[in-house]
Amino acid sequence: MKHLYIVRHAKAGGQPPEAKLTELGKKQAESLVTFFQGREINAIYSSPFLRAVKTIQPLALERGLPVIQDERLSERVLSETALEDWMMHLEKSFEDFDYFLEGGESNRSAFERASSFIEDIMTSPDDHIIAVSHGNLTTLLLNYFDDRFGYKELMELSNPDVYHIILEDEKNDVNRIWKEE
Repeated sequence: MKHLYIVRHAKAGGQPPEAKLTELGKKQAESLVTFFQGREINAIYSSPFLRAVKTIQPLALERGLPVIQDERLSERVLSETALEDWMMHLEKSFEDFDYFLEGGESNRSAFERASSFIEDIMTSPDDHIIAVSHGNLTTLLLNYFDDRFGYKELMELSNPDVYHIILEDEKNDVNRIWKEE
């Protein structure tokens, strides 16, 4: 039986890959150390985006584990240009997984990237794994295990957020375990 914890990053000061955590986000990252007390963790993977790495770094340091950066956990790029109506395009991309804008990535392409990551960790020797990502990609990771996860569930995610997936045989149990403090 494997345990996968999918973590959405803490509060950040923007969307670029180099966006830093806010002061609140830094406190949230520290609170993950306490949150994961009593839970076994064998491996920690993260999007290479700074806000994701910094979210899990305090826990990794406390556990003496490396943060393994994996590009497949990077956030999906909706468009290469700023859009005033980006929320409408984001919602449309969940209605049509092949929809994409110039310079952007479709949900199907991002889902395939996320699926590749999941398939790799499912064959790894580690049984208690954390994967840190971003809102859209976190939703797609969750959708891999439960196809009810879509746009509405993306809009309900918090920063940070934590889901626990128990992988046993062909059955997957997906539960939101994060509690706002």
